[in-house]
Amino acid sequence: MKRAVLAAIFALAGCSEKPAAKADGTKIENAFRGAMQDRSSKSPPEALFVEKCGMCHRQMGMGTVILARRMDPKVAMLEARTDLTAELITAAARQGIGNMPRISRGEVSDAQLSEISNYLTKGAAK
Repeated sequence: MKRAVLAAIFALAGCSEKPAAKADGTKIENAFRGAMQDRSSKSPPEALFVEKCGMCHRQMGMGTVILARRMDPKVAMLEARTDLTAELITAAARQGIGNMPRISRGEVSDAQLSEISNYLTKGAAK
């Protein structure tokens, strides 16, 4: 009976009862819609960004969703922005900003944050 109820709920939600195929290691599945978040990277700095920030600041991430409400959704993902400075990135990470909690040095070291900032600012002068 319980299984039949779950199957009905998933059917109404447009989902299958069985989980989608396993991710290939570079994507994370959304259990409700089968949507995938791109977790791939082409460089070590991008890989660091994906590891430390991507869960919130790539597709479907809470940071991206919130920013898309406040600005043009085309530039809501941090990687698409051209107006970021290393100072802004550091302040947002260390102090928190809006709904974003502060990120401690234990979670992201100063060297890692510098590498992430350099990646997001495309190596612009700081």
